[in-house]
Amino acid sequence: MAQVTLNKVVKRFDQTDAVRGIDLDIADQEFVVLVGPSGCGKSTTLRMIAGLEETTAGEIVIGGQVVNDLPPKDRDIAMVFQNYALYPHMTVFENMSFGLRLKKFPKAEIKQRVERAARILDITELLNRRPRQLSGGQRQRVAMGRAIVRNPKVFLFDEPLSNLDAKLRVQMRTEIKKVHQQVRTTTVYVTHDQVEAMTLADRVVVMNGGLIEQIGTPHELYHAPRTRFVAGFIGSPAMNFLPCQLVETPAALSVQLGGGLVLPIPAERTAAYRPYVNRNMIFGIRPEHVTETRSYSNGAEFTMPIDVVEPMGMETMIYFVVDGVEVCARVSPEAALEPGERMHFMAEMRHMHLIDPETDRVVEVPSARVNGAATAA
Repeated sequence: MAQVTLNKVVKRFDQTDAVRGIDLDIADQEFVVLVGPSGCGKSTTLRMIAGLEETTAGEIVIGGQVVNDLPPKDRDIAMVFQNYALYPHMTVFENMSFGLRLKKFPKAEIKQRVERAARILDITELLNRRPRQLSGGQRQRVAMGRAIVRNPKVFLFDEPLSNLDAKLRVQMRTEIKKVHQQVRTTTVYVTHDQVEAMTLADRVVVMNGGLIEQIGTPHELYHAPRTRFVAGFIGSPAMNFLPCQLVETPAALSVQLGGGLVLPIPAERTAAYRPYVNRNMIFGIRPEHVTETRSYSNGAEFTMPIDVVEPMGMETMIYFVVDGVEVCARVSPEAALEPGERMHFMAEMRHMHLIDPETDRVVEVPSARVNGAATAA
């Protein structure tokens, strides 16, 4: 097990910078997920850690050793790919033990390691089968088992669940998390799916355009994004963004949106937001913080005509338009009305975000309290 460090790492293909000088420290036994849209550099970063791509510049350190010039086989890492890469003519046992047999481990130790990994992954009864006799989820478990038996310093996962159906993806996410809790190996996991990132990671690295936008725990990224990109990428449905101006009244600061909609800003945010009065800004708020009115909340209330209703079972998504911008609200099914009707909403303004459109940075609010945890909003 080992710490992984990237220092000013660059990867250039011809004249294109795929990774643009990133710094990243991954602690021993930590589970870190690299997430971002296609082309953001996350898979290239993983392949450089693995040694499958050479770095153009910078330094990669695994377990205190600079590995830039080491081939993949000498880096003591194990990689789980999207396509499983199992040998079709070998049994599950033979696939899982193949790397150990190449290194001429004793047969007794090979058997012990494979059986232990099979127990962890609940595939003991599959050891004599061949890949064609397995489901997609079972094949993925075998690929994970082949990595586990090697007992490497670092596990690398390259979008391992993308070939599975939705239900199996949820199941395998749980399995991967259970495995990491039992086999505390440093893990770097790449995905474009922000739900996977949020549910699996100790820390999430959000990448965009070859750069790291933000690093933090899932809670920090969700409740305290630092940029508009992170605020919009993390969370489903995505955060609502509306052009706004801050206006000052004798009572308080308020957000003035299109169509004459004005929402008061909580008093504790006044000092942080006052420098932005009368400037064109962007108001951000998540769908779950725009709800039906509730007697136990003190949010800002307003009324809008409903455009679209999407029942989701335990909740309902309501869409309405503010000055040409579509807004999503998340309400209880019992509160939902029909399209065309006017509905009374409430915005939880203590969860709002104010974004400077010139920098795309979220205005920080020191010591904001979110869900009982102190963090910068």
